[in-house]
Amino acid sequence: MKPLSAPYPTTPDGRYFVVRGRLWRTSNPALDPDTRDALVKQLMDARRALRGKGSSNTGSSNTGSTDKAPDKASLDQRAAARAAVDAAKTALGERGPVWWTDGAPDYNRKLAKNTPYAQWFQDLPTESANASS
Repeated sequence: MKPLSAPYPTTPDGRYFVVRGRLWRTSNPALDPDTRDALVKQLMDARRALRGKGSSNTGSSNTGSTDKAPDKASLDQRAAARAAVDAAKTALGERGPVWWTDGAPDYNRKLAKNTPYAQWFQDLPTESANASS
């Protein structure tokens, strides 16, 4: 079976993928598959909690109703969900200290054209460049 191609171009060193011209750090490839799967599940659960799926999320739904301000419990739930997202992304290596050990700086969230990856990004095939611009 042919592996699926990545939806976004990944830098030659595998440290970043590119979305709309911006570098985003990939997760640590040294994580064992079970750990990675558990962390991704935690991340998705936290993102669902942040969106209010499965819980009452007064004042922050997409229903257009903003008559009532969110209560303290709702705000506390959102803060906890944000913290859980951050913890999962940090454990995956997408935030916090870099997972590589060669001392190279972190270019996370930088425009590819303003980094040492600029030439690589410029040389991407048109379809890859269009998917990421």
